[in-house]
Amino acid sequence: MLPSLSSVVSPPPLPVVVPFVFVFILIVYTLSHHRKQPYKLRLPPGSMGWPYIGETLKLFTENPNSFFSDRAKRYGKIFKTHILGCPCVMISSPELAKIVLVTQSHLFKPTYPPSKEKMIGPQAIFFHQGPYHSHLKKLIQSSFLPSTIKRSVSQIEDIVLGFLPNWEHNKTINTLQEMKMYAFEVAMISVFGNKLEGEEMEGIKGLYQCLEKGYNSMPLDLPGTPFNKAMKARRGLNEKLRRIIEKRKESGENGEGLLGVFLRSNEEGMKMKMNESQIADNIIGVIFAAHDTTASVLTWLLKYLHDYPHLLDAVRREQEEIRCKRVEANRGITWEDTRRMPLTTQVIQETLRASSILSFTYREAVEDVEMEGYFIPKGWKVLPLFRTIHYSSDFFPNPNKFDPSRFQVTPRPNTYMPFGNGAHSCPGSDLAKLEMLVLLHHLTTTLRWEVIGDDDGIQYGPFPVPQHGLPIKVCPLN
Repeated sequence: MLPSLSSVVSPPPLPVVVPFVFVFILIVYTLSHHRKQPYKLRLPPGSMGWPYIGETLKLFTENPNSFFSDRAKRYGKIFKTHILGCPCVMISSPELAKIVLVTQSHLFKPTYPPSKEKMIGPQAIFFHQGPYHSHLKKLIQSSFLPSTIKRSVSQIEDIVLGFLPNWEHNKTINTLQEMKMYAFEVAMISVFGNKLEGEEMEGIKGLYQCLEKGYNSMPLDLPGTPFNKAMKARRGLNEKLRRIIEKRKESGENGEGLLGVFLRSNEEGMKMKMNESQIADNIIGVIFAAHDTTASVLTWLLKYLHDYPHLLDAVRREQEEIRCKRVEANRGITWEDTRRMPLTTQVIQETLRASSILSFTYREAVEDVEMEGYFIPKGWKVLPLFRTIHYSSDFFPNPNKFDPSRFQVTPRPNTYMPFGNGAHSCPGSDLAKLEMLVLLHHLTTTLRWEVIGDDDGIQYGPFPVPQHGLPIKVCPLN
């Protein structure tokens, strides 16, 4: 006798179903697990910290040397953690850094935490690979070639000569804040070709200052949060840049600077044209790259020169020799002058190593990757630790000593990376060094400075800088 239709379609008893569902889920999980994680490989050792927050607070409040070295001693040269809402793998050897940044860079796309990517703009060069990145890199590099930036020497010098007299008339100044203003004005020249005037300049500066306060915030888009305020400022910046772009188009003149390069590239019949959103994202990205980092290095420069009077005297003698030749010829500083500052250049190189403003860079695994016998899942961030490499006694003997003479010899490859490495290294490194040299020339030959208060502390937010932004008292040299 055939069973009835109802007996065929009625579900089996619950006690029978549950074991089968459990087994099914277990099989799916196991297959998924083995698909994502190669056999016999495991995640690198390390701690993921608190849920969601991870180890973010520790990273941005502890001495970065301690944060990285403690974990490297505990776990080795590759370990996992959780930063700004992202699971990460940190690596601390030149060989692994070279794999991620150079030889196998196609497996690790450039990236930032979600908060930074949204604030800078998803079309910025930092976040791309392939033809679009190559196109942007070619355009941006053309704006920062020595043959291009050497034409900016007099403009940078004018900014310096406008700043320094104001320092003399203040009882104390906050070095970091002054250096931020200086670096911002230099960035404006590199982006727009000249210094913006009046409300236009102040409007962009005010919005950018609001934006930078949220760069390292958790991506919580709730009213009143730093991220929410930063995103409002980002929309305002986009609108101001759109108006500047329209104004240049209406005038029929593309103008100078990086913006001029972008606009001209759209008129030269190139296959890949940039829309206003792409231009805005990359302008904001360049300002971001040129602003806080350069200002932080300049602050450390003054700190180290203050702490090592014999170095300051030697730099002053080198710069005084150049100043005498300038005065005799009745001219300003030139590009050629900045090429004749070997000791000052070595002091800058050692400051870049010792301060290691960029403690690491962000990459993201574009597929499952095996490294040193460990498994790195697709989508995880991979962070080469420049600071740890810069402080390794294997490459820099007595690394805690400030010693510019170590740069009389070229460092080993992949051990000195203050501006990154590979295809995504900073294209503005020569401009950053130039603005440091021009400032140091006039500063050391006209002024002396004294650090006020506790000069040994360090604050982190996000870049490591001397405590309280290094308050100093400035006086005329003679």
